[in-house]
Amino acid sequence: MADLDRSRNLWPQIADDLRRRLRAGEWAPGERFPGTVALAAEYGTAQATTQKAVVALRTEGWLRLEVGQGNFVTDAPPENA
Repeated sequence: MADLDRSRNLWPQIADDLRRRLRAGEWAPGERFPGTVALAAEYGTAQATTQKAVVALRTEGWLRLEVGQGNFVTDAPPENA
């Protein structure tokens, strides 16, 4: 778990840490990404906080949402990753 600076907004820090972990290959392309409840427990934050981080990763192209199934790692990292 990342050491979060609680004096700053948390979701960008979580998104940065998740990007780092994605770059390191912690989750393979096509693999189901952890849910926001699990991430909230891991980071010690509210679910809404981790949801913002996950939405940012989806917007950037790291993840794709499959309705009713969850988020999955995209086959290729976004450009400028």
